[in-house]
Amino acid sequence: MQDRPAVLHRVVSLFRRRGYNIDSLAVGQSEARGVSRMSLVVDAEDVEQVIKQLYRLVEVLKVTDVTGERTVERETALVKVGALAGTRRDVVATASACGAKILDVASSSIVIEISGDPEEVERFIEAVRPFGLKEMMRTGRIAMLRGTPQSSRDTSSATPARDGARRSLAPNL
Repeated sequence: MQDRPAVLHRVVSLFRRRGYNIDSLAVGQSEARGVSRMSLVVDAEDVEQVIKQLYRLVEVLKVTDVTGERTVERETALVKVGALAGTRRDVVATASACGAKILDVASSSIVIEISGDPEEVERFIEAVRPFGLKEMMRTGRIAMLRGTPQSSRDTSSATPARDGARRSLAPNL
């Protein structure tokens, strides 16, 4: 999508009007100047209709449903857990075993960063939950098709593509 003010609002409003819940949303700059990529994870039955509606937005350059495709998916979470003197070592050991990074240590809590596929992030959150989950912030899924782009998915053209993440049932825009 073109990187312009209010484009995100227009896309999200489209989903709101259709009554779809957005499970995950991530937007950021792409490899092309003036173009952003958006990954949406939604639970919708009529994906083709949603894609048609997205193409009606002038700023949307390309929509790709990557459900069922071979993708690389990632998510990042910042998690603040309780860590009193007696549990601090266990929290650090759990974070280390899961490949997470300790970002901040306070007297009664630890802030941890975990990045990986969404299932890894979810497993880590469940592993530290018993220590007392105080705060959590997740980025939302980002996804990219694996391997070399095929002609229908070629993102190196003059009009860059916008890909998305997996949705719960069918779309990923």
